[in-house]
Amino acid sequence: MCKRILIVKLDAIGDVARTTPLLEPLRRAYSPCHITWLVAPMAENLLKGNRRVDVLLPYCAESLEPLRVQAFDLVLSLDKTPRATAVATWANAPEKRGFGLSEYGTIFPFNPESEYALALGLDDDLKFRRNTKTYQEIVFDCCQLPYRSEEYALDLPDEAREYAEARLEQWAIAEGETVIGLNLGGGSAFANKMWEPPQCLEFVRTLRDVLDCKVLLFGAERERERIERILIDAPDNVLSAGTENTIQQFQALLGRCAAVVTGDSLGMHLAIAEKRPVVVLFGPTCPQEIELYGRGERIVSPVDCAPCYRSRCDKSPTCMEAIEPRAVVEAVKRLLNVDC
Repeated sequence: MCKRILIVKLDAIGDVARTTPLLEPLRRAYSPCHITWLVAPMAENLLKGNRRVDVLLPYCAESLEPLRVQAFDLVLSLDKTPRATAVATWANAPEKRGFGLSEYGTIFPFNPESEYALALGLDDDLKFRRNTKTYQEIVFDCCQLPYRSEEYALDLPDEAREYAEARLEQWAIAEGETVIGLNLGGGSAFANKMWEPPQCLEFVRTLRDVLDCKVLLFGAERERERIERILIDAPDNVLSAGTENTIQQFQALLGRCAAVVTGDSLGMHLAIAEKRPVVVLFGPTCPQEIELYGRGERIVSPVDCAPCYRSRCDKSPTCMEAIEPRAVVEAVKRLLNVDC
């Protein structure tokens, strides 16, 4: 006997993470309420155990069929994809915000407040140059909620924290020792979201000259080869965090870093969720959409073709190669208040 809310936010994992700031404001605005979140299976573990979500449903036939007969008071549809907007359109609710799917297969806004977000996907000049809103501001507008810099809302189990502590002990990283995370991950959707090994090596060597620290290399399985290439020539203070960590283990390890250097990636979002100082390298994606909560710096590629959101690139140098490692080292020093 309370407000029943359905959130349809399936993809991508990083976008799911940065949608979680909605949860606490929703609970305040519609108290008491019951929140169901429909999410893609690949992002399900990110939200599993989240105390702010009453029912977590993976997008699959087993979940969708029962969903067809349930009644909700409010649907928040925050993906602009056919499968997500189709669900939101047939969902049984008197009020809907975000995006739906028309009978002609086109995406349309349910409410006027979502028109701007839809336009961002259609107008490159608006998205790349004129927009000044973060993703969170845009999503809160769609949901007709005031944005007050709410933080990410991702819960970690004790087991994940204990795992991170055990790994640091295994690597002989002492209590209080400075650890810098270097995240090589960036997904496969866009080209050049993070440095290649030569730039990473220059960064860790330059960092070693100014800061007594350990450097942890992060990445998914697709980054294994790059991490191994870096380790061959890297200083002995550089270690691999492994490429087989679960999402929650990955987040817990990032949470033990004094600062994290990363591209626009899931690792960036998890570091932000852990309230770590971050230096974010931007090439193909839009820096203005990333909310750093006053705890980070954006290093934007100087090339004139960025951002581009392209999946392939034949430029030389690439947008990431144009970002100087020394400038990133200086940003780390500023975040850690290192004077030398």
